[in-house]
Amino acid sequence: MASIYNTFRSWFGGGGAIGEGVGQQNAQPGAALIPDTAVATVDGALQIATVWACIDRRASTMASLPFFAYETKNGEKVLARKSRLFELLHESPNSRMTPYEFWRSMMLNHDLRGNAYARVDRDTNGEAIALWPMPADQVEVLVLPDGSMVYEYSFANDVAILAAENVMHLKNLGNGTTGLAKLEFMRSSTDEASKAQAQASKIFGNGGKPTGVLMIDKVLNADQRKALLANFAGMAEGNAARLFLLEANMKYEQLSISPVDQQLLEARVLSTEELCRWFDVPPVLIGHSNVTAWGSGIEQIVQGFYTLSLRPMLVNIEQAVRKRVMTSRQRATMTVEISIDALLRGNPVQRSETYAKLLQNGVITIAEARQLEGWPYMAGTNVLHAQSNLVPLNMLGKQVASGGSGANIAQ
Repeated sequence: MASIYNTFRSWFGGGGAIGEGVGQQNAQPGAALIPDTAVATVDGALQIATVWACIDRRASTMASLPFFAYETKNGEKVLARKSRLFELLHESPNSRMTPYEFWRSMMLNHDLRGNAYARVDRDTNGEAIALWPMPADQVEVLVLPDGSMVYEYSFANDVAILAAENVMHLKNLGNGTTGLAKLEFMRSSTDEASKAQAQASKIFGNGGKPTGVLMIDKVLNADQRKALLANFAGMAEGNAARLFLLEANMKYEQLSISPVDQQLLEARVLSTEELCRWFDVPPVLIGHSNVTAWGSGIEQIVQGFYTLSLRPMLVNIEQAVRKRVMTSRQRATMTVEISIDALLRGNPVQRSETYAKLLQNGVITIAEARQLEGWPYMAGTNVLHAQSNLVPLNMLGKQVASGGSGANIAQ
């Protein structure tokens, strides 16, 4: 029904997938680029290994990052550990889910359907107290004649109409009102991948191809054929432990993979790379052996993934939370931030080098570095230091005047 609706919209000037009008919003292509390509459902797409791996890599990485709420005053940020917003984002989005589970669900909907929705429950003061993800296939975005937006959420036999301020909406590439339904736009790629997978399954089904051919220079009767096949049954099973004695003029020729099958393998490799391109995930990060992107090593590839793919998504989430979850009063005194620095937790050498540079240039204090590591506070460490000899900044003038060493003055 939705595809018919979208087709009529494109016929009568609906502006296609990036158009906007009053009523239900269109996020799907009006027609297929390649005719007779099947649209993969969510269940079908997730049965393609590359699609599952890309979704899981993006969702797991994003969900593993801590989400912090800060109090802001005079340009300074202080963790608001006792605030309800911090509890909501960092500890418990709702009574059923952990933050990791919540954000994986949101990313799954965002990456497949182009939109992720969460219902915002609020207290009497308007502050958010719970976030509940809503499956994208059960939500319709409606634009009213006055330009405002509402969300129609279907659950069981009920339909709820939610105001825009009570829905956190993550949007993929689109017209700004809704994100484009990625799974619908990548139908040619998923159709190709599914057909290649089906063909490979047929080749290896029913015992696969014969491993070889036994040739003989005379015609055998039915009983002789059965006896000969019984004697060489182990060969078809690939039994390398047996020694076969070929009598008379019998010859055994091993079969190698055919050019047609070779092309099928190449097509599946290319299909993997094509699907990775749709999800903006380097193929090597999902176990693909073809490492040819973003530098000469895995480290450069991973860094490129963090910078070019993951970071824009984090900005999208942070801004959606500020706009739809936080109240106007909270926006005036607080901010939220997803800490991508947590990705350094698995690389102690890089983390230590980063701390060393920040400490030596007076950017952070030793106390702040210890806090980031979860270590207890030590008296005398909450002081900024200069680069040369770790001299406190307020002692630099005394050092120059006395002409003494930085080490002595620091003591």
